[in-house]
Amino acid sequence: MIEQLIRTPFTDLVGVRHPVVQTGMGWVSGPRLVSGTANAGGLGILASATMTYEELEKAILETKSRTDQPFGVNLRADAGDAGDRCDLLIKHGVKVASFALAPKKELIAKLKDHGIVVMPSIGAAKHAVKVASWGADAVMVQGGEGGGHTGAVPTTLLLPTVLDAVDIPVIAAGGFFDGRGLAAALSYGAAGVGMGTRFLLTQDSAVPQAVKELYLSYDLTGTVVTAKVDGMPHRMLRTDLVESLEGTSAAKRLGPTVRRTLDFKRDSQMSWVQLAKDGRAMKKTQGRTLGQMALAANTPVMLKAGLVDGDTGAGVLASGQVVGVIDDLPTCEELIDRVVTRAADELRRGSSYVVQPVDQPVDQPVD
Repeated sequence: MIEQLIRTPFTDLVGVRHPVVQTGMGWVSGPRLVSGTANAGGLGILASATMTYEELEKAILETKSRTDQPFGVNLRADAGDAGDRCDLLIKHGVKVASFALAPKKELIAKLKDHGIVVMPSIGAAKHAVKVASWGADAVMVQGGEGGGHTGAVPTTLLLPTVLDAVDIPVIAAGGFFDGRGLAAALSYGAAGVGMGTRFLLTQDSAVPQAVKELYLSYDLTGTVVTAKVDGMPHRMLRTDLVESLEGTSAAKRLGPTVRRTLDFKRDSQMSWVQLAKDGRAMKKTQGRTLGQMALAANTPVMLKAGLVDGDTGAGVLASGQVVGVIDDLPTCEELIDRVVTRAADELRRGSSYVVQPVDQPVDQPVD
């Protein structure tokens, strides 16, 4: 395990050795992966959107039993029990609260009052400005290269607009997998990088081995952004199932959608009233149509089938475009060590390109 080689405002803010974040991936970012990341000096983030309240508390306690280092929890800001889940973070002394959508101003203040770092994920500079004005301590910005729900603007264009807009630490995500990427992000002005697919493909990830090997078989053309799964743009592996969904009509998808909604209700232990409240929140915060809200239950159910059960015929596999350049399954420690070491080397090499000013000759006195 390497010592700290790179210090940024983010490492100081969170108290981690390295400016590397393992993002909160549903069904993937559990206690084993999060603690593996934390023990290696990065920031691991539990994904709570696919957990019940009770499962989240159990996961926090298990993570704390595996590591004494800082870690975070990713929350759905529009979930009906978001406030109760934030109380869990406060109760158990979790260091970071990350959000997929902007949390309310009052919720940010409550978390900060209890010493919790608030880090929403944003997709545009104006959103970063808003959450920064509400007191967010940092933001994570993901470009279109990233996996899961994503936008159309690449990281190389989105990141500088956010950096120009706010003066809080910015974590760059979408398209990062090695030390060169970390060095590049730091050179832009970011305070660290977030990686999802790269951490999914580690030995500490609980994703079935056969599924990991399937990921490793894809090249740079192996992902597709589709709205056919849950009505929102979603980057995932181009599997036979996804190809078939792309070619089906809304009518043909209706039956499976209803079935998956029932499965989601059973797994989440939510009542119909709670589901309706969450649906209204999605409509308000995300502008989803009724059709998109009906499809929303597809995502957790189909991701579980692929990432937990290993059934790629019934499930989908979220993935960033970096899947096409990943060819191994290191431990979290091996991954973070080599990412940070390479980044430090690249930053030193880059600094050698800077031309040092020539000393100006001193005028000699005239006799």
